[in-house]
Amino acid sequence: MASPNLFGLICLLMFLLTTQNAVLGDIDYGDALTKSLLFYEAQRSGKLPSTQRVQWRGDSELKDGSDAGVDLVGGYYDAGDNVKFGFPMAFTITMLSWSTLEFTKQLEAKDELSNALDAIKWGTDYLIKAHTTPNVLYGEVGDGDSDHECWQRPEDMTTPRTTFKIDEQHPGSDLAGETAAALAAASIAFKDKNPKYASDLLTHAKQLFEFARNHPGIYSNSISAAGKFYASSGYEDELLWAASWLHRATDDKTYLDNLGQAGNTGGARTVFAWDDKFIGAQVLVAKLVLEGKVDSAGAWGQYKSQAEQFICSCIQKGNNNVKKTPGGLLWFLPWNNLQYTSTAVFVATAYSEYLNAKHASIQCPGGIVKPSDLIALAQSQVDYILGSNPEGMSFMVGFGTKYPTQVHHRGASIVSIKENSAPVSCKAGFDLWFNKTSPNPNVLDGAIVGGPDENDGYSDSRSNFQMAEPATVSTAPLVGVLARLALVNW
Repeated sequence: MASPNLFGLICLLMFLLTTQNAVLGDIDYGDALTKSLLFYEAQRSGKLPSTQRVQWRGDSELKDGSDAGVDLVGGYYDAGDNVKFGFPMAFTITMLSWSTLEFTKQLEAKDELSNALDAIKWGTDYLIKAHTTPNVLYGEVGDGDSDHECWQRPEDMTTPRTTFKIDEQHPGSDLAGETAAALAAASIAFKDKNPKYASDLLTHAKQLFEFARNHPGIYSNSISAAGKFYASSGYEDELLWAASWLHRATDDKTYLDNLGQAGNTGGARTVFAWDDKFIGAQVLVAKLVLEGKVDSAGAWGQYKSQAEQFICSCIQKGNNNVKKTPGGLLWFLPWNNLQYTSTAVFVATAYSEYLNAKHASIQCPGGIVKPSDLIALAQSQVDYILGSNPEGMSFMVGFGTKYPTQVHHRGASIVSIKENSAPVSCKAGFDLWFNKTSPNPNVLDGAIVGGPDENDGYSDSRSNFQMAEPATVSTAPLVGVLARLALVNW
């Protein structure tokens, strides 16, 4: 029989093995998780808090909304520019919230839960401000055309800060629906920590859902300025997505009826992204089917079957598999491909949890897929993103020893205003900073760039915006995946 001391030592070793950072070679998922949340602090607009960790950033655009007599200070810049687009911002918040909900315990174990909630709240605070009355929602601040004509830091930009909104006469069911989804998902994340705030979020979410349903229309027809950069292809998916989140937040059968009576459940989809949330809704409904909360027949069965078709295609066991690069990366589209890879691996990771809880598996056309297979898929894709690829490069900025240094990002590519407060004018920024071939002066930790081409090639050039520009929508799904992978044997 082992001595008490030896027994204690064995227990300690088992505990350490269970809770340590998972490291594969040089891949430290815990470090990647920390950096992924730092990225959102670098994207902040408005008055920065005393807890701000990304110190090269400063306050910016403290008069946003003043042209409309509304306080629209805050929120996030969407990518490498200085515009606040509500449509992708809301999707970012929904995915940050979903990441946090599914992997709360893992985030807490890695001391990152408060940072994840802060990242969500920076977005939801703004979205609440943007929702000024039940049927009015501001969907953009700034002008993409004029912004792209300049290369300036957010702290001293001189481009117009025009505001754009949807209302009853100029509807946007997709924008209102996505914002409803974001606020409903966030309300669940804050339910225990801040119940009053969660209640406020839910109130806004319900109002926005009714606005979306009662005043149908595509937001980019109402806000044409946004349509040049984030055009919407329709709003049916956002209505299902919002109903899914409102049902999860309230358990109100009304929202379940919205899902069950939908004429279009999406069918087999090829991507899950800021403009196509059908897969997200399908997965959330599939969770209800697995839990026995709805029947497995009829429309409910369709949702589940369609969710699993996408998963099967990602794991290469479907009838129409997702293309892979020679190095093994899931390849969807040329422009910012990694945004689609990150949502796909989140779906695989979350679904593995749902299956595991019910000791279930997926019967794909190419064979049975177990929860462990889905985690293996997610890990393979994350490993590729973090450096296990033919380029030997991490596509998360600041992670590892080799990563993109010329990220297409105004704030990161120009010297910090705290280091040199001399204003950078609209056109001078191109000559002084954009056209340089040297690394950015500020490291944009945690940013996921657009990524390599279909042959695993990557050009580290600031002008190559298809590959080198990061976006808030790309990193949000990976927060949950990294939290899951950061703890072995969880």
